[in-house]
Amino acid sequence: MNYYALTYKTADNYLEERPKYRAEHLKLATEFVEKGYLVLGGAMENPADEALLIFKAESDKIAISFAENDPYVKNGLVKLWSVRKWNVVVNSFEK
Repeated sequence: MNYYALTYKTADNYLEERPKYRAEHLKLATEFVEKGYLVLGGAMENPADEALLIFKAESDKIAISFAENDPYVKNGLVKLWSVRKWNVVVNSFEK
């Protein structure tokens, strides 16, 4: 299994528009957590102009699928997103 970082650059109106889509976004995130794919996720603070989600999967297709189905992306709250393989060297999740 590999790790993949999904990064979001949020739109200027992200904080104002987020409440409309938050429940749907969190439902999607919970589905990916329950399937064992989404390890961590959340928005940066001060300013809330980016978000980071970490996935564990065989390929980047899982993280890409999340982004393509995320209501934040679909409704313009995310203006740019990318997925990159993350070569984890040290972690405390797996012993």
